[in-house]
Amino acid sequence: MALLISGGHNLLILARDLGQYLQLGTTIDDAIGEAYDKTAKWLGLDLRRSGGPAIEELAREGDAESIKFSVPMKQHRDCNFSYAGLKTQVKLAIESKKINAEIPISLASIDDRSLRADIAASFQRVAVLHLEERCERAIEWALKIEPSIKHLVVSGGVASNQYVRAQLNYIVKKKGLQLVCPPPRLCTDNGVMVAWTGIEHFRVGRFDPPPPADEAEDTVFDLRPRWPLGEEYEEGKSVARSLKTARLHPSLTSLIQASSRQQQS
Repeated sequence: MALLISGGHNLLILARDLGQYLQLGTTIDDAIGEAYDKTAKWLGLDLRRSGGPAIEELAREGDAESIKFSVPMKQHRDCNFSYAGLKTQVKLAIESKKINAEIPISLASIDDRSLRADIAASFQRVAVLHLEERCERAIEWALKIEPSIKHLVVSGGVASNQYVRAQLNYIVKKKGLQLVCPPPRLCTDNGVMVAWTGIEHFRVGRFDPPPPADEAEDTVFDLRPRWPLGEEYEEGKSVARSLKTARLHPSLTSLIQASSRQQQS
């Protein structure tokens, strides 16, 4: 299994082979990295290393239980993610504490810094708890159809977060799997990710031949900024990614229906 977590992605997939993926869950609005970046900005943190490291560092000074943020999508028993609502909760908390993001954290008073640290820690706890719940559910489901699964591979920029790794490692070990993460310096290197993907596909012959030398200058190429990754379970598939239309991820619909039939019988 693989979990991609970054500024633009939350994606859970079952990887059967190169190019053979079953999508278990994705974000229906904002990704976790986006939530980290916005929270860091609203707290007046140094964003030169991006919001994730800044939040993680400040959170070590705070009380993660001090602010009771709600875990997203608790009522939806699927593997999809949502961080827009949590972002709103954080923004309201910052406004209620009258924290001025124009004052950088380095110039904040002791009390103000303590408030910011509490918000950072509380946000991080809930943001990662959402990851834990979705991953645990996805692992339980995936093991039913692929008992041979041994690893959860976590990649993307947020995978460099040590708190995220520690929490996911606990969940993965509890399910009898092993957590695999790239070195932190490679988690944020998109060039390496794209290049390695190209190498893997090239090795099995999946590539287009180079254009001919006498190709016309006005030749038009079909460029695709986003490529489909695997397939979703077709039954009950949602067209739009929203809370109204993605109540249940289609990949889990069949599992829940099957469980209900077993209980009835």
